[in-house]
Amino acid sequence: MRASDVDRDRVAAILREHTAQGRITVDEFNERLEQVYASKTYGELARVTADLPEVDLRAQPARIPAPSPAPAGLHPGMKGAWGAWASAVAVTSVIWLLTDFGGYFWPMWVAGPWGALLLVSTIFGGKK
Repeated sequence: MRASDVDRDRVAAILREHTAQGRITVDEFNERLEQVYASKTYGELARVTADLPEVDLRAQPARIPAPSPAPAGLHPGMKGAWGAWASAVAVTSVIWLLTDFGGYFWPMWVAGPWGALLLVSTIFGGKK
């Protein structure tokens, strides 16, 4: 019976899995892969993997790296926002100290609303 491209790709995936598990070398893999794509029938495909154990690709765990656990603390973007807020408050406070120390503390209008918005975003914002 004639094999399709999908059948050849499935056998190639099986060979990749056997190579990853160390059953065949990279050179053997390349030789067998050439045989796979030259195969026209199921019998020829079966001969390529006859000396290898059965592999069910659906049962294999995905080789996608697991996401790293979220680091404790703030999201990097939120850290940047707090850093910008702190810088702006520091600059306006220095200007206030140099120009009107002891007078009306106008930097509160920079620090207060912006800080309140950041605080709400930090507490109720999502992880990303």
